[in-house]
Amino acid sequence: MAMVSPSLLSADFTHLGADSKMVLDAGAEMLHYDVMDGHFVPNISFGVPVLKSLHAALPDAFYDVHLMIEDPYTYAEPFAKAGATLITFHIEKGREANVLRPEYELNATIEHIHKLGCKVGLSVKPGTPAETVFPWLDKLDLVLVMSVEPGFGGQKFMPQALDKIALLRAEIDRRGLECLVEVDGGIGADEATGKACADAGADVLVAGSAVFGAADPAAVIAALHTY
Repeated sequence: MAMVSPSLLSADFTHLGADSKMVLDAGAEMLHYDVMDGHFVPNISFGVPVLKSLHAALPDAFYDVHLMIEDPYTYAEPFAKAGATLITFHIEKGREANVLRPEYELNATIEHIHKLGCKVGLSVKPGTPAETVFPWLDKLDLVLVMSVEPGFGGQKFMPQALDKIALLRAEIDRRGLECLVEVDGGIGADEATGKACADAGADVLVAGSAVFGAADPAAVIAALHTY
Protein backbone atom coordinates (compact mmCIF):
# COMPACT_ATOMS: atom_id res chain seq x y z
CA MET A 1 0.00 0.00 0.00
CA ALA A 2 1.36 3.40 -0.99
CA MET A 3 1.69 6.07 1.67
CA VAL A 4 0.10 9.46 1.00
CA SER A 5 1.66 12.86 1.68
CA PRO A 6 -0.85 15.60 0.77
CA SER A 7 0.85 18.76 -0.47
CA LEU A 8 -0.10 21.69 1.73
CA LEU A 9 0.66 24.03 -1.16
CA SER A 10 -2.84 23.18 -2.41
CA ALA A 11 -4.58 23.58 0.95
CA ASP A 12 -6.75 26.54 1.96
CA PHE A 13 -4.22 28.83 3.63
CA THR A 14 -6.94 30.49 5.70
CA HIS A 15 -7.65 27.08 7.26
CA LEU A 16 -4.22 25.46 7.03
CA GLY A 17 -4.34 23.81 10.45
CA ALA A 18 -7.85 22.48 9.89
CA ASP A 19 -7.00 21.19 6.41
CA SER A 20 -3.88 19.49 7.77
CA LYS A 21 -5.84 17.78 10.52
CA MET A 22 -8.51 16.76 8.04
CA VAL A 23 -6.11 14.84 5.79
CA LEU A 24 -4.34 13.27 8.75
CA ASP A 25 -7.69 12.12 10.14
CA ALA A 26 -8.42 10.69 6.68
CA GLY A 27 -5.36 8.49 6.93
CA ALA A 28 -2.56 10.47 5.30
CA GLU A 29 0.79 9.36 6.71
CA MET A 30 2.64 12.63 6.10
CA LEU A 31 2.15 16.32 5.41
CA HIS A 32 4.17 17.53 2.42
CA TYR A 33 5.52 21.00 3.15
CA ASP A 34 7.05 22.79 0.15
CA VAL A 35 9.61 25.52 0.84
CA MET A 36 10.53 27.85 -2.04
CA ASP A 37 12.90 30.81 -1.93
CA GLY A 38 12.18 32.56 -5.24
CA HIS A 39 15.72 31.80 -6.45
CA PHE A 40 16.08 28.03 -6.77
CA VAL A 41 12.54 28.01 -8.16
CA PRO A 42 10.53 31.00 -9.47
CA ASN A 43 8.10 31.09 -6.58
CA ILE A 44 7.98 31.78 -2.83
CA SER A 45 6.00 29.70 -0.35
CA PHE A 46 6.03 28.71 3.32
CA GLY A 47 8.80 29.49 5.76
CA VAL A 48 9.87 28.45 9.25
CA PRO A 49 7.16 30.28 11.27
CA VAL A 50 4.29 28.50 9.49
CA LEU A 51 5.85 25.08 10.11
CA LYS A 52 6.46 25.99 13.75
CA SER A 53 2.80 26.95 14.16
CA LEU A 54 1.57 23.78 12.46
CA HIS A 55 3.84 21.63 14.60
CA ALA A 56 2.57 23.32 17.75
CA ALA A 57 -1.01 22.54 16.72
CA LEU A 58 -0.32 19.03 15.36
CA PRO A 59 2.83 17.85 17.16
CA ASP A 60 2.45 14.18 16.24
CA ALA A 61 2.27 14.71 12.48
CA PHE A 62 5.06 13.58 10.16
CA TYR A 63 6.31 16.75 8.44
CA ASP A 64 7.69 15.90 5.01
CA VAL A 65 9.64 19.11 4.31
CA HIS A 66 10.83 19.68 0.74
CA LEU A 67 13.44 22.44 0.46
CA MET A 68 13.46 23.97 -3.02
CA ILE A 69 16.06 26.52 -1.99
CA GLU A 70 19.62 27.44 -2.89
CA ASP A 71 21.13 26.94 0.58
CA PRO A 72 19.62 23.87 2.28
CA TYR A 73 22.58 23.47 4.64
CA THR A 74 21.98 26.81 6.33
CA TYR A 75 18.22 26.48 6.57
CA ALA A 76 18.07 22.84 7.63
CA GLU A 77 18.53 23.70 11.30
CA PRO A 78 15.70 26.28 11.54
CA PHE A 79 13.30 23.87 9.84
CA ALA A 80 14.43 20.99 12.04
CA LYS A 81 13.85 23.09 15.15
CA ALA A 82 10.43 24.13 13.78
CA GLY A 83 9.32 20.50 13.63
CA ALA A 84 10.48 18.88 10.39
CA THR A 85 10.54 15.09 10.51
CA LEU A 86 12.12 14.58 7.10
CA ILE A 87 14.08 17.22 5.18
CA THR A 88 14.53 16.70 1.45
CA PHE A 89 16.75 18.95 -0.64
CA HIS A 90 17.71 18.95 -4.31
CA ILE A 91 20.74 17.31 -5.83
CA GLU A 92 20.78 20.12 -8.39
CA LYS A 93 22.79 23.26 -7.73
CA GLY A 94 20.27 25.71 -9.18
CA ARG A 95 17.30 26.02 -11.50
CA GLU A 96 18.97 24.10 -14.30
CA ALA A 97 18.76 20.32 -14.22
CA ASN A 98 22.01 18.35 -14.54
CA VAL A 99 23.98 21.12 -12.80
CA LEU A 100 24.62 19.22 -9.60
CA ARG A 101 25.80 20.32 -6.20
CA PRO A 102 29.44 19.41 -5.49
CA GLU A 103 30.01 16.09 -3.75
CA TYR A 104 31.37 17.73 -0.60
CA GLU A 105 28.25 19.92 -0.33
CA LEU A 106 25.90 16.97 -0.73
CA ASN A 107 27.77 14.89 1.85
CA ALA A 108 27.96 17.76 4.34
CA THR A 109 24.26 18.61 4.01
CA ILE A 110 23.13 15.00 4.37
CA GLU A 111 25.29 14.55 7.46
CA HIS A 112 24.13 17.88 8.90
CA ILE A 113 20.43 17.01 8.54
CA HIS A 114 20.93 13.62 10.18
CA LYS A 115 22.79 15.23 13.09
CA LEU A 116 19.81 17.55 13.55
CA GLY A 117 17.72 14.45 14.25
CA CYS A 118 15.78 14.46 10.98
CA LYS A 119 15.46 11.92 8.24
CA VAL A 120 17.01 13.10 4.98
CA GLY A 121 16.01 12.89 1.33
CA LEU A 122 17.41 13.96 -2.03
CA SER A 123 15.19 15.18 -4.86
CA VAL A 124 15.73 15.09 -8.61
CA LYS A 125 14.08 17.36 -11.16
CA PRO A 126 12.47 15.92 -14.32
CA GLY A 127 15.59 16.54 -16.39
CA THR A 128 18.03 14.95 -13.94
CA PRO A 129 18.79 11.23 -14.40
CA ALA A 130 17.93 8.90 -11.54
CA GLU A 131 21.48 7.54 -11.59
CA THR A 132 22.85 10.80 -10.19
CA VAL A 133 21.42 9.84 -6.79
CA PHE A 134 22.89 6.31 -6.72
CA PRO A 135 26.16 7.25 -4.93
CA TRP A 136 24.19 8.57 -1.95
CA LEU A 137 21.44 5.97 -1.65
CA ASP A 138 23.00 4.27 1.38
CA LYS A 139 22.96 7.60 3.24
CA LEU A 140 19.36 8.52 2.42
CA ASP A 141 15.98 7.78 3.95
CA LEU A 142 14.10 8.87 0.82
CA VAL A 143 14.51 9.91 -2.81
CA LEU A 144 11.94 12.34 -4.20
CA VAL A 145 11.26 12.11 -7.93
CA MET A 146 9.72 15.29 -9.32
CA SER A 147 7.14 14.46 -11.99
CA VAL A 148 6.66 18.17 -12.76
CA GLU A 149 9.06 21.09 -12.80
CA PRO A 150 9.32 22.24 -9.17
CA GLY A 151 7.92 25.60 -8.16
CA PHE A 152 4.17 25.51 -8.75
CA GLY A 153 1.29 23.23 -7.85
CA GLY A 154 -1.37 21.97 -10.24
CA GLN A 155 0.94 20.95 -13.11
CA LYS A 156 0.38 17.95 -15.38
CA PHE A 157 2.16 14.69 -14.56
CA MET A 158 5.20 13.86 -16.72
CA PRO A 159 5.04 10.11 -17.49
CA GLN A 160 8.82 9.86 -17.98
CA ALA A 161 9.01 9.93 -14.18
CA LEU A 162 7.84 6.31 -14.19
CA ASP A 163 11.10 5.04 -15.67
CA LYS A 164 13.04 7.02 -13.08
CA ILE A 165 10.99 5.56 -10.23
CA ALA A 166 11.54 2.05 -11.58
CA LEU A 167 15.31 2.56 -11.87
CA LEU A 168 15.53 3.82 -8.30
CA ARG A 169 13.34 1.01 -6.97
CA ALA A 170 15.47 -1.62 -8.72
CA GLU A 171 18.76 -0.18 -7.43
CA ILE A 172 17.47 0.24 -3.86
CA ASP A 173 16.16 -3.31 -3.82
CA ARG A 174 19.32 -4.71 -5.43
CA ARG A 175 21.41 -3.19 -2.64
CA GLY A 176 18.99 -4.19 0.12
CA LEU A 177 18.45 -0.61 1.31
CA GLU A 178 15.44 0.78 3.17
CA CYS A 179 15.35 4.08 1.28
CA LEU A 180 11.84 5.14 0.26
CA VAL A 181 10.91 6.44 -3.19
CA GLU A 182 8.51 9.39 -3.24
CA VAL A 183 6.95 11.05 -6.29
CA ASP A 184 5.52 14.55 -6.49
CA GLY A 185 3.67 16.36 -9.26
CA GLY A 186 0.31 15.87 -10.93
CA ILE A 187 -0.54 12.77 -8.89
CA GLY A 188 -4.20 11.76 -8.62
CA ALA A 189 -6.23 8.72 -7.69
CA ASP A 190 -6.22 7.41 -11.25
CA GLU A 191 -4.47 4.57 -13.01
CA ALA A 192 -2.30 6.84 -15.19
CA THR A 193 -0.67 8.64 -12.25
CA GLY A 194 -1.23 7.28 -8.75
CA LYS A 195 -1.46 3.60 -9.67
CA ALA A 196 1.25 3.84 -12.33
CA CYS A 197 3.69 5.41 -9.85
CA ALA A 198 2.95 2.81 -7.18
CA ASP A 199 3.30 0.00 -9.73
CA ALA A 200 6.66 1.44 -10.81
CA GLY A 201 7.87 1.24 -7.21
CA ALA A 202 6.93 4.49 -5.45
CA ASP A 203 6.37 4.14 -1.71
CA VAL A 204 4.99 7.64 -1.11
CA LEU A 205 2.59 9.59 -3.32
CA VAL A 206 2.46 13.37 -2.94
CA ALA A 207 -0.94 14.70 -4.02
CA GLY A 208 -1.97 18.33 -3.75
CA SER A 209 -4.86 19.61 -5.83
CA ALA A 210 -6.18 16.05 -6.27
CA VAL A 211 -6.74 15.89 -2.51
CA PHE A 212 -7.51 19.44 -1.42
CA GLY A 213 -9.47 20.26 -4.57
CA ALA A 214 -11.71 17.22 -4.26
CA ALA A 215 -15.27 17.26 -2.99
CA ASP A 216 -14.30 14.33 -0.76
CA PRO A 217 -10.57 14.47 0.09
CA ALA A 218 -10.84 11.41 2.33
CA ALA A 219 -12.10 9.34 -0.60
CA VAL A 220 -9.10 10.39 -2.72
CA ILE A 221 -6.68 9.42 0.05
CA ALA A 222 -8.45 6.09 0.47
CA ALA A 223 -8.22 5.48 -3.27
CA LEU A 224 -4.49 6.25 -3.31
CA HIS A 225 -4.02 3.81 -0.43
CA THR A 226 -5.34 0.99 -2.61
CA TYR A 227 -2.30 1.18 -4.90
